[in-house]
Amino acid sequence: MPDNSLNVSSRLFSEGATIPSSAAHTYAGGENISPDLAWTDGPEGTAAYAVACYDPDAPTTVGFTHWLVFNLPATVTSLEAGAGGSDSPAGGVSGFTDWGESRYGGMAPPPGDDPHHYQFSVYALDTGDLPLDATTTYAKFRFMIRGHVLASGTLTGRFGA
Repeated sequence: MPDNSLNVSSRLFSEGATIPSSAAHTYAGGENISPDLAWTDGPEGTAAYAVACYDPDAPTTVGFTHWLVFNLPATVTSLEAGAGGSDSPAGGVSGFTDWGESRYGGMAPPPGDDPHHYQFSVYALDTGDLPLDATTTYAKFRFMIRGHVLASGTLTGRFGA
């Protein structure tokens, strides 16, 4: 049976560790710089990658999407720090986040909350031709990749008081 997991890593933080404030939103005193990410090659048939940063602890009942990038070429297995400030990082397309922008928006848990968990997920997809653009939300993205995910992996960091 083929391995359907990707190993996702960052030089900025490790699994379960605190994410430095440089990646936090300016509202939380950060610099709003997306962290670097790297991942292992997807399985045979990988045509594109997608990356999402999601906070399941946000007090919204549906979490909060901080970053969405899709249609990354299959030759791309990393994003440098700050790539989320671009409309087309590494040749991909930035989707619409819950910050109301099509670019990275860092962590900013409400004051007094316990630290939130931020899941940086990478998806290896069998197509790079899904009908997605800069207005695509995380919910639409998740719906549209159904049946196209060959492998995935997640790096989870924490941020907050």
